Amino acid sequence: QVQLVESGGGLVQPGGSLRLSCVASGNRFSINAMGWYRQAPGKERELVAVITNSGTINYADSVKGRFTISRDNAENTGYLQMNSLKPEDTAVYYCYSNARRWGSLYDYWGQGTQVTVSS
Repeated sequence: QVQLVESGGGLVQPGGSLRLSCVASGNRFSINAMGWYRQAPGKERELVAVITNSGTINYADSVKGRFTISRDNAENTGYLQMNSLKPEDTAVYYCYSNARRWGSLYDYWGQGTQVTVSS
């Protein structure tokens, strides 16, 4: 099993910044891709950003130019730097990882961290 633990959420005013972190731990695994999804009340979970082992990055159109995803492969840690935050960014943010264990790929999710953008 692979555990993902997020941190860094909280309350921030519009225009502010937050940095989310996600640490992956477990036995005998290697991360293929790492990313972030979010789910606002009454809405479906949506992709925010994802980064692969090769460095390919995809962002949701709504966060391009404001959010930056990165990862530290040596520490099995992913980051999401969120700048110029808007009220519509308010959601629970989930860390996601596609990891290889025993030759097969599996999807893993963190427990989520709340991000609230409000004045």
